[in-house]
Amino acid sequence: MKKSLIAAAIALGATFSVQAKDIVDTAVAAGSFNTLATALKAAGLVDTLKGTGPFTVFAPTDAAFAKVPKADLDALLADKAKLTAVLTYHVVPGKVMAADVKAGMVKTVQGSSITVSTMDGVMVDQAKVTATDIVADNGVIHVIDSVIIPK
Repeated sequence: MKKSLIAAAIALGATFSVQAKDIVDTAVAAGSFNTLATALKAAGLVDTLKGTGPFTVFAPTDAAFAKVPKADLDALLADKAKLTAVLTYHVVPGKVMAADVKAGMVKTVQGSSITVSTMDGVMVDQAKVTATDIVADNGVIHVIDSVIIPK
């Protein structure tokens, strides 16, 4: 029934458009990045990650942020400069798909380098990559299980 309705609509000249989603919209739609979205807003980085990019974001889930002691997380959210440094440490310029990941040091938007290891799965510093290649129209998201902090 559903296929026949779609076929009929196409035959009648109906057009369907798919709204492209940027990194932020894609993360919000996933439903498991609410703390990240709150942090991006607090740091004033939403517009940046809605920009043209491309960006590769190693995105900590809400469960990853829950590993950070509440007092430390609250302090981080209240310190815009430090929050911005931490969040931009999770972002690499360009669109790096999982198949293109290589072990070694990778420069982040923050300016420091993260260490990527590919033994026993992919690790970014001490965070394990748990899902890959969530494509957005301005880059890609790889999900990590911990918040990574610049040294």
